[in-house]
Parts: sequence; C-alpha cells; structure tokens
Amino acid sequence: MKQQEVTILGQSYILGCPDGGEALLGAAVASVDREMSAIRDAGKVKARERIAVLAALNLAYQLADRPQRAIPAAAAARPGDVQGESADLDALIRRVDAALGDDGQLL
Repeated sequence: MKQQEVTILGQSYILGCPDGGEALLGAAVASVDREMSAIRDAGKVKARERIAVLAALNLAYQLADRPQRAIPAAAAARPGDVQGESADLDALIRRVDAALGDDGQLL
C-alpha cells in the first residue's frame, strides 16, 4: 500500500492508497474538498468539524440519491458480492477515521 499526500480545505493529510488506486483517491479527495469549500465559502459555518460533518452528509445524500439501478447491475456482475462492497466501505471509513484520529483534529 502506498501513501499519498492530499490537501483538503488547505490542510495536508497522508493517506494510505492501494496500488493503482491513486486516481480514485484523487477523485474522492476532490469531491470532499469541493463540498467542504462550498460550505465554508457560503460563510454561514466556520468550524472545520461542522463543515466536515455537513460535507459528509451532503455527499452521503448525493450517493443515496443516485439511481438504485447501479446496485442490481453490480450484483448481477458479481452475484452475492454486494455484502463485500459494504465491508469494503466499512473498512475505508475505519481507515479514514484512524487517519484523522492520529492527526488529533477533525478536518
């Protein structure tokens, strides 16, 4: 696993990244940075932790609002693997939590 330095809302982070996953990680970081910047630039929220929570909620809502046809298509391509995708997402969330926890401050 590689380490990649990224910047979110002007703060640098070192994140673990599987080989070949740099583009996907870059896209995820860009989405988070864009969402957090939009909330900050709106001027109503100043605390970084609150900005991070609102950005996470906005991104989760956008993901949940996507057409549900993608889930059956993925299940058909890899029958029974939807649970595996959920486990992968849980593992990713734990890695992000661990990385942020070591930093000592939330975004």
